[in-house]
Amino acid sequence: MCCDMTQETEIDAIGLLCPLPVLRARKALAALPEGAVLRLLASDPAAIVDVPHFCAQSGHDFLDMADRADHTVYRIRKGAHPA
Repeated sequence: MCCDMTQETEIDAIGLLCPLPVLRARKALAALPEGAVLRLLASDPAAIVDVPHFCAQSGHDFLDMADRADHTVYRIRKGAHPA
């Protein structure tokens, strides 16, 4: 790991529908160093399936998710494979 794990980059995809939350995450991860953590905020119900699947297919670590009042927070650690 090459990064300070206390800092997380946050992407707000609330209100966006599939596939836009995953596309925003992929673009953000491409700009981050390996090991960096991305927080994706999304309200699309499909994201609960799409985000973990994207991580598995792209070599990123799906860390966790947490429900909020009107959205879900997904945390992804960038893996060695390009997004």
